[in-house]
Amino acid sequence: MQEYILKTSDLSVGYNGNTLIHDINISVKRGQVLTLIGPNGSGKSTILKTLTKYLKTVAGTVYVDDKTLDDTSNRELSKKVSVVLTQRLKTEMMSCRDVVATGRYPHTGRLGLLRPEDKKIVDDTMEQVHITELRDKDFSKISDGQRQRVLLARAICQQPQIIVLDEPTSFLDIRYKIELLGTMRRLAQEKNIAVIMSLHELDMAERVSDYVMCVKGDVISHFGTAEEIFGSDIITGLYDLKGGSYNHLFGCIEMQKTEGDPQVFVLCGGGSGTHTFRSLQKKRVPFAAGVLQENDIDWFVAKELAAEIVSVPPYSAVTENALQSAMELIKKCTKLIVCTEDFGPANAACKELISFAEKLGKEIEKQN
Repeated sequence: MQEYILKTSDLSVGYNGNTLIHDINISVKRGQVLTLIGPNGSGKSTILKTLTKYLKTVAGTVYVDDKTLDDTSNRELSKKVSVVLTQRLKTEMMSCRDVVATGRYPHTGRLGLLRPEDKKIVDDTMEQVHITELRDKDFSKISDGQRQRVLLARAICQQPQIIVLDEPTSFLDIRYKIELLGTMRRLAQEKNIAVIMSLHELDMAERVSDYVMCVKGDVISHFGTAEEIFGSDIITGLYDLKGGSYNHLFGCIEMQKTEGDPQVFVLCGGGSGTHTFRSLQKKRVPFAAGVLQENDIDWFVAKELAAEIVSVPPYSAVTENALQSAMELIKKCTKLIVCTEDFGPANAACKELISFAEKLGKEIEKQN
């Protein structure tokens, strides 16, 4: 078995001989999931179309199973690679089952007749992707989300060594997004198939991918494991985030913090304050948060949204200095929001902040 099922050597892609992205050097093994991410219009689809021979290479080489694309016939390639692109499939009077069945054509004879075993693969695949109820429906009259699932079934039905998908989660609701990506992950592991796709949902890309390619400008800006790409500030630079930030711990964006002197002090910890932080941000209310250990879930979100944070090092008890800093902030705020009263030995001193606010006559709101 070859170590890599697909690799590129100094590949340049583009249109009509004009280079859009150059020096693409990647390798994908069987059983791996590679995801392309990047801004709209960055060239992700162009790369995928070039890898699958929909577009001619401008320069360099693409190898599939140690054979160049130029030396691979279309029929031979169709047995190894299945593709789900974003353009609409034009059909006339074809049921959804008919469309899925076309995935078996590379494995049939010249007449394209399905054998009993082909028909079973078609039916099993439709059941796997949960589209059995669409079996006899006209493909041209179903919803975009249903159409996407039918095309995925067709690609799986082909039983390829590589599946290439361009924005496969477009038009899908959250249930089917999760199911689709779970199916891709299982195919990679159980069938030893390489999966190459583009995604806009960064949280899902982080969870499903082994490797991630960041596409920006005329080069591949970064290529690495999902942990390397999402566990750093790469995403912020890739998308030029200015009106907010990317929280790599949660795999989500945070809106831009509200500047100004804190009007509210949020007493929280252990993730109890996160929803309150986001609610205050939506109302454009600057707030302070504390007293938080610097490995607390709330600390990571407060770092992006709070005007000020009172914190102590990870696994440390609340210090007197931290308590005094929190009290000074409470004096300046009009309100104390208490998100938790579940204080342990390390942060038991925080109970004093509630009593302190009561003595000052501050408004106190207790969250459930």
